[in-house]
Amino acid sequence: MDPLDNLEEILTNGGTILYPTDTIWGIGCDATNEEACQKVLKLKQRPDDKSFIVLVDSIQMLEKYTVSFPEVCYDLIDYAVKPLTIIYPNSRGLAPSVIAKDGSVGIRVTNDPFCIKLIRTLRKPIVSTSANVSGEKTPTNFSTVSEIIKKGVDIVIPDNGKAQGQPSQILKIGEDSSVKIIRD
Repeated sequence: MDPLDNLEEILTNGGTILYPTDTIWGIGCDATNEEACQKVLKLKQRPDDKSFIVLVDSIQMLEKYTVSFPEVCYDLIDYAVKPLTIIYPNSRGLAPSVIAKDGSVGIRVTNDPFCIKLIRTLRKPIVSTSANVSGEKTPTNFSTVSEIIKKGVDIVIPDNGKAQGQPSQILKIGEDSSVKIIRD
């Protein structure tokens, strides 16, 4: 039996995964499940006050989890030349630990076929946080992911060489639709 056959069940039941994203190797879980998000925080040995990036499969899904979606975001997403995470001022329907102290949330519409399939199978957004213990170097490929992380998740998605090894660009959208570059 292929271990990926159980992927939906693992995520639905609050499990965690190690997987190649459209950027770097990530630790993921159901972004609406607080218990699962707490497992990721514990595994990463990360402070509770740091939020996560969330992946969605479409603008329609993104709009479901944001309170306001400024018009400028359509153009930012459409014209992005590399993976783009946008920090929105307010969110809804996500686990509390996914949301920053100020109520904002970083969400990326992924173009990666595996991530899209995963999200559509779960029918929910997924967490995408770097696959490292907090404070350690971000792994650029599977071989640089620590054994603590590999052994700490419920399932490891096979390495298919697709993770690019580069984090996404991050922009923050203000209530007034202003755009601030956080990471280029």
